[in-house]
Amino acid sequence: MTSLEGQHHRPFNRQDGKTLGLAALGGALEFYDFVVFVFFTRILGELFFPPGTEPWLAQLQVYGIFAAGYLARPLGGIVMAHFGDRGGRKRMFTLSVLLMAVPTLLIGLLPTYAQIGLLAPLLLLLLRIVQGVAVGGEVPGAWVFVAEHVPPRHVGFACASLTAGLTAGILIGSLLAAWINTALTPAQVAGGGWRLPFLLGGAFGLFAVFLRRWLQETPVFVEMRARRQLAEGLPVRQALAGHAGAVLRSMLASWLLTAAIVVGVLLTPNLVQSSFGLPPALAFQGGSVATAALIFGCLAAGWAVDRFGAPATLLVGSLALAAAIYALYLPLAGGDASGFIARYALVGFCIGVVGAVPALMIAAFPPAVRFSGVSFSYNVAYALFGALTPPLVAYLSTHLGKTAPAHYVAFACGVGVLVALLSMRRG
Repeated sequence: MTSLEGQHHRPFNRQDGKTLGLAALGGALEFYDFVVFVFFTRILGELFFPPGTEPWLAQLQVYGIFAAGYLARPLGGIVMAHFGDRGGRKRMFTLSVLLMAVPTLLIGLLPTYAQIGLLAPLLLLLLRIVQGVAVGGEVPGAWVFVAEHVPPRHVGFACASLTAGLTAGILIGSLLAAWINTALTPAQVAGGGWRLPFLLGGAFGLFAVFLRRWLQETPVFVEMRARRQLAEGLPVRQALAGHAGAVLRSMLASWLLTAAIVVGVLLTPNLVQSSFGLPPALAFQGGSVATAALIFGCLAAGWAVDRFGAPATLLVGSLALAAAIYALYLPLAGGDASGFIARYALVGFCIGVVGAVPALMIAAFPPAVRFSGVSFSYNVAYALFGALTPPLVAYLSTHLGKTAPAHYVAFACGVGVLVALLSMRRG
């Protein structure tokens, strides 16, 4: 029996639990570092651009800096995946969290425009790009890392646990931002309170780097290296040339993931205020509850993947999410806001269908090009659809009315159903 065959038949053990725990913790801290930026865009716009700049223009500029992080993701993902397929998963897994922690810490220490002039926004942009490079390698790298550590029959739960950890990072960032803006006056926040979440994130990120030193290289990569089966040349080129169908399915599945997260988690709290007149406190309370429910939805999806397969889980989850998003938006369009938080929590839980997506992508690529295949598909699709979704939803709203966000998510769920059926046929 080879070591990989032994890996296939062994039970889930304590070391697997430790690996998943450390990976999820690091992922949560890294995603916290990446998203906390968006919760302080208003104050960053005021502090890092010339006094007298129109508020809308300063906000647009700082959102542009935020978007730069997303645009840098494909570059970071492809480069880090290349070295992950050639030199080892663990090195890139540790490097990604370091590349996130250091810029986050430095953002918390940055001088403002009043102190160093135009250099302030330029440095902020540079640090945001480095963050984008880091998260581009972290998410697919983490999925591959945990999937190759656990027995194959537990890959669904492993990937879903990691995704739940990333979601927890978003929740932590939103709760901390809410606490700072509640506990401090606007003057105190502008005077330095805004630095606290970045300093904390950087410090905790460096701690995550230390924790990841205790992780071991994946058994799959160790076996490939021993057998001299590592990819030669450019792994991403091999993935595109030899596994075009897998790349296409993975990109379409990432579209569903992007639509669910961007519309369901990030945009809905603002949309229900502007379109349906819900109070801000109620809207953001619902968003926090939905994000917490998403964590449990991911874990449920992981459990289902290990028992029924990723395609079947994606199929059922896509249909459930389509029904849930309409159950949230249609009553609001009819003037009924009762039960908003409960319905939004149901949407959050059903967004847990994204917990099936990484397992589907992991299975689509052979180990030699797995990191590069998953990273290219996920990051390119996420950058493309992540950038297009907000303006596209705004455009659709002018033609389809206030329920346009639900129609968009439902369409993406149809794409998820298509991917599930194609994967079933392939399997």
